[in-house]
Amino acid sequence: MVELSVILGSVGVLLLLLAFFLNLFKILMQDTKTYAMLNVVGAGLSCYASVLIDYMPFVILEGTWALVAFIGLVRLYKVPDKNKKD
Repeated sequence: MVELSVILGSVGVLLLLLAFFLNLFKILMQDTKTYAMLNVVGAGLSCYASVLIDYMPFVILEGTWALVAFIGLVRLYKVPDKNKKD
C-alpha cells in the first residue's frame, strides 16, 4: 500500500513541475493567478508530505516556497487585471 506522504508529495511535485514546464514553454506566464496557485498548492502539498516524513530541510524549502507563492497570489488579486475590459 502506498503511503499518504508519497501520494501527497508526488502530487505536489507534479504541480510544481507542471507550472515550471508551462512557464518555460511560454504557455503560462509567471504573473498569472493560475501559475501562483499551482505553486501554492504544489509547494503546500510537498511541504506537508515532508512534515509527514519528518524531513526538515524540505519542510523549510517547500514551506517558504508556498508562503512566497501565496504572497504573490494575494498581490495578484489586489492588482487590477490589465487585460480586463470594463
